[in-house]
Amino acid sequence: MANVLIDLRMVRGRLHGIARYALELACRLPELAPDLRFAGLTGPEGLPTNLGTLTPRLPLHRCPVGFLSPLEQPALAASLVRLDPDLFHATSFSVPALWPGRLVATLHDANHLVLAEEYGTSRRVYYRLIVGPRAKRAQALITVSEFSRDELARELGLSPYRLQVIPNGVDARYQPQMASELKAFRERHQLPPRFLLAVGNTKPFKNLGMLADVAEELPEPLVLLAGERAAWELGFPDGTRELSNMPEEDMPRLYGAATALLLPSRYEGFGLPALEAMACGTPVVAARATSLPEVVGEAALLLPPDDASAWKDAAQRLVRDDALRRSLGEKGRERAGLFTWDDCARRTLATYRRALEAR
Repeated sequence: MANVLIDLRMVRGRLHGIARYALELACRLPELAPDLRFAGLTGPEGLPTNLGTLTPRLPLHRCPVGFLSPLEQPALAASLVRLDPDLFHATSFSVPALWPGRLVATLHDANHLVLAEEYGTSRRVYYRLIVGPRAKRAQALITVSEFSRDELARELGLSPYRLQVIPNGVDARYQPQMASELKAFRERHQLPPRFLLAVGNTKPFKNLGMLADVAEELPEPLVLLAGERAAWELGFPDGTRELSNMPEEDMPRLYGAATALLLPSRYEGFGLPALEAMACGTPVVAARATSLPEVVGEAALLLPPDDASAWKDAAQRLVRDDALRRSLGEKGRERAGLFTWDDCARRTLATYRRALEAR
């Protein structure tokens, strides 16, 4: 029985898209492949205790050094030598440069290379010295969108055919919520009866500062989920309702309670919040940039990311036009239904099997 080790070291603090990807696979793959033995590799602190249904039921082993810390590479190699997996799945851009075993690596995007000025030269050097060379020797490479495949191939000098596109999914919990549940949710979190939602972080490419410039002119209050003190850092006006964190089990209610999700990001390798909101029946306004048009298709309003007046006008149109909201809600649910974590896990499992059989 082959041993497969899944990298969960990036699961820490606030749950982000890559952490969710790794957890979804860790939860689903053992049931899909009882002929394989699965385990997870965490950071020195283990996994957070508030993961709820995303808590994986597989053996967990701790790496003694944290994700992307200065001693990461020797510590990661030592952990892999000790655990001796037949296959290691690097689920983020941290790959083991000093371990020669069978590797499947998921590279979600090339933002550390394309947006080097926002991350600093150290990340670019890490990609050039660690990620690129090791990716070329990996048994298989996965990415999450056609856009990311093209970006990674260009930036890392890879053939696009070396990268298999396996999109992210949407959990079945993301679905329209009952009106009574949404009302109770708003009251519990002291949210207004109607609001527009923005989700992301304070990194410049997320472009939430553009919404700060028009927040006072929007037709409904803006609720921001972007980390603690993000509203102050991004320059949102006083009175902006800020959520520093949200329990994972409440995210479908947050999306469902919103009139619309505004996603003005200039760069996304995938754009999972758009799909999650659409699965909940919430209209989405997204940037016509990078992977977002590929993900949302014709089920969302697409706008230039930096045309603030267009975003204001689109929000006003959505608030006033009940028929448009209903249409986008229906199209969004249909579109989101094309992306499931079960499909992602099955296709990833097939990649494992090919990698294990490769000479």
